[in-house]
Amino acid sequence: MYEIRFHGRGGQGAVMAAQTLAEAAVLQGFHAQAFPYFGAERRGAPVKAFTRIDEKRISLKSQIYKPDMLVILDGGLPDIEPIADGLRPEGKAVVNTTLRPEEYDLGISVDCVTVDATTIAYEKLKAPIVNTAILGAIAKADDIVSLDHVLQAIKDKFGEKLGERAGVLNAEAAKTAYDTCIEGRCKGERPLVQKATWLPPWEEIPPGTALPVANMGEVVVGPGSSWQNLTGTWRIQSPMYKKDKCVRCLRCWWSCPEGTIKRQEDDYMRWDYRYCKGCGVCANICPASAIEMKKGAREW
Repeated sequence: MYEIRFHGRGGQGAVMAAQTLAEAAVLQGFHAQAFPYFGAERRGAPVKAFTRIDEKRISLKSQIYKPDMLVILDGGLPDIEPIADGLRPEGKAVVNTTLRPEEYDLGISVDCVTVDATTIAYEKLKAPIVNTAILGAIAKADDIVSLDHVLQAIKDKFGEKLGERAGVLNAEAAKTAYDTCIEGRCKGERPLVQKATWLPPWEEIPPGTALPVANMGEVVVGPGSSWQNLTGTWRIQSPMYKKDKCVRCLRCWWSCPEGTIKRQEDDYMRWDYRYCKGCGVCANICPASAIEMKKGAREW
């Protein structure tokens, strides 16, 4: 059995990538399964998806803890959590990054394929949805599923869902990634340290539906604890504020779903990029075009 674990952000298409790879495997004559793992995350939040491929029927239903291949749709995710944990030493990694394999530190040294899937997606699809581009790199990293079957699965799945033209464009993105990705071996210098979590026994769980404010070792729990989750790392585009165009209508301020826009004393705006997820609501609602979304994450 060949197992692939996908790590991406909400909106990048990790779930569709896992499903499409499974369909490509079925077209090639294999048995396959694909399923996601996520909760109530919004666009930009880290998500996982899984694909299993085998020559016989697959009855296993668990998550994949020791993958043969790790697929990373956002090269910055290892900065947040040790996503390479469990990857087999003989396994392979496919990473969306502008770095070459030997420049990329995954935390474990394995055969690696890197590709600038984000740029390919912008050029081909006019959106940072990198799932089909990453599928082309997967086909280069390991030929367990051929490029031809991957392209056919993309055309079938995306064509049925979004129209024939969309299927063709997404297949072109995969082919471009296949042709331009770089093969090598990534670095393994980064420590794979698990984040502190609070896993209480039943005796520590308070009655009712709300936790009190408390510090459980390194983890803050209860009301107001969200400050420790720097969700600005989810961002793949950033609001750029043009103060000279601002009419101080405050629409962006009261429309921000995360409350990351702060009013200054002169009623001009300031963004807290530690928590801004780059949703673009502020830019869409601004009547003076004083906010423009730009590719990339701004420094805090």
